[in-house]
Amino acid sequence: MRLPAAALAAAVLFCPPLLAQDAETGGQKAEACAACHGPGGNSAQPLYPSLAGQTARYLYLQLKDFKEGRRKDPQMSPMAQNLTREDMLDLAAYFAAQELRPAGFEADPARVAKGAQKSAETLCTMCHLGGFKGQNEIPRVAGQQHDYIVKQLADFKARRRTNDAGSMTSVAKTLSDEDIEDLAQYLSTLR
Repeated sequence: MRLPAAALAAAVLFCPPLLAQDAETGGQKAEACAACHGPGGNSAQPLYPSLAGQTARYLYLQLKDFKEGRRKDPQMSPMAQNLTREDMLDLAAYFAAQELRPAGFEADPARVAKGAQKSAETLCTMCHLGGFKGQNEIPRVAGQQHDYIVKQLADFKARRRTNDAGSMTSVAKTLSDEDIEDLAQYLSTLR
């Protein structure tokens, strides 16, 4: 059976990260990223996310959003400005292929338990999946930097971050500051 040309063209246009990703080339391009995101995408700085093990689709879309101004950050936005589509695909492939290492955050077991309860209550695994490893456009949040999680949830709640079609904003607006801290403690302990 032959696929109509229009359907083939649509598949290519709507699935760009599935095309020509080069993790090896991405590793060379990622050298500049290590200053904030750490070697191999394992950040040692609490406010910067670890990129290792993140989904390639998510990474590509975030880079694209920084480049096009849908997501803003004083450090990241200028870094993304000169990236080509190929650069973004290669970087996404590279970081997705890396293994996430524990960040070393010392979590409070009581807060971790509260965070686990809150994540079940807010149905976080509906999008982030069991184990919080993410899927497609939904990020892996398991093992992410504690401070980064707190900042992102607070930014979604305050609508400073809105590049998610409203899904996280609608969840985050129901969270108290204590809930955010509990979730960050819990998620940072997951592997």
